[in-house]
Amino acid sequence: MLDVRRLRLLRELSLRGTIAAVAEALAFTPSAVSQQLSALEREAGLPLLERTGRRVSLTPAGQNLARHADAVLERLEQAAAELADTRQGMAGPLRIGTFPAATRAMVLGALTSLVHQHPDLEPMMLEIDPVGVAGALRAGDLDVALIHEYDFVPAPDEPGLVAEPLCTEPMYLAFGSPGPDEGAGGSGLAHGKDLPWITATPGTLCHAMTLRACQAAGFTPRVRHQVDDFATVLALVAAGQGVALVPQLGVVDPPPGVALTRLPLHRRTEVAYRAGAARHPAVTATIAALRAAVPEDLARPDEPPRQRGGGPRVVV
Repeated sequence: MLDVRRLRLLRELSLRGTIAAVAEALAFTPSAVSQQLSALEREAGLPLLERTGRRVSLTPAGQNLARHADAVLERLEQAAAELADTRQGMAGPLRIGTFPAATRAMVLGALTSLVHQHPDLEPMMLEIDPVGVAGALRAGDLDVALIHEYDFVPAPDEPGLVAEPLCTEPMYLAFGSPGPDEGAGGSGLAHGKDLPWITATPGTLCHAMTLRACQAAGFTPRVRHQVDDFATVLALVAAGQGVALVPQLGVVDPPPGVALTRLPLHRRTEVAYRAGAARHPAVTATIAALRAAVPEDLARPDEPPRQRGGGPRVVV
C-alpha cells in the first residue's frame, strides 16, 4: 500500500525540483525527505528517482505516480469537505492568505462577516506575495488565498489548485504634478519613458508587470526605487522621486501632489484553494464573504472556477 504522506512528498518534488526545496516547504529535514522517498520506492517496487550527484529527477514511473498523487490528494480534500459538511456548524482555524491592498479593501470586511456569522470559526490571516501562495496552499499552510495576475503577467498553471475570479481593477500611471511633458509625444506609459521609475521588488508580479508593460510601450524603465508598499510608492511619487504603475486598490486616498492617468491595463484578483475543497463549508463561506466585500466600483467577472493545472475550466 502506498503511503499518502510519501505521495505528497513525491508530488512536491515534481513541482519544486529539489529535495531541499521540498524540505523547506513542508518543514522537514532534507534527510527525512530522502528517507521517505526511498521508502516510497520500496513500496512501489521500482525506481522513482534518478540521482546524479546532488541532483534528483523523477523517472518516468515517478512522473506517472506524481500525476496519480494529484488525483489522490484531490479525493482526500473532497472527503474532508464532505465530512465537514455533515458536522453542525463551522469551527476551528481557517488560514487565509492575502496581499496588502486586498487586506484593506476586502479581507477585513470579509473577516468581520465570517466571525459574526460563524462565531466558532477562527479566521487566521497571513499576508503573502501571490508568488508564494501555491506552495503554501499545497503544503496546508493556507486554506484559501487571494492571488492576482496582470495583463502582461498571467498566473502560472499550478497543479492541485482551483481558482475563482473575484474582481478586476484598472491600472494607473502615478506621477507628480504637473506630470510628464504632454508635448513630448507618446501616450499612456510612454509619458514616463524619460523619467525615473518606482517599482516593486524583483521577483514579485508587480515588478514584472511594470517592466513588461514599459517594454511593450517601447522602452525599458530607469528604476530608481524598489518598494512593495503602494502607500510608500505614492509618497515617493509625491516627493518627485519618479513615476509608478499602480492598480486601483493601491491608489486609494493618494497624497497631495500625485496625479493619476488611467491606462488600458488591468489586474485581476482570484480566490485560490486546493482542488477538491470547493464544497468545504468554511471555504464556501469565505469565498461568499469575500465576494460580498468587493468594492462596488470594481468589476466582478461572471466566470466559473478553473483548474490551475492547465486543465479545462470546471465548475466545482
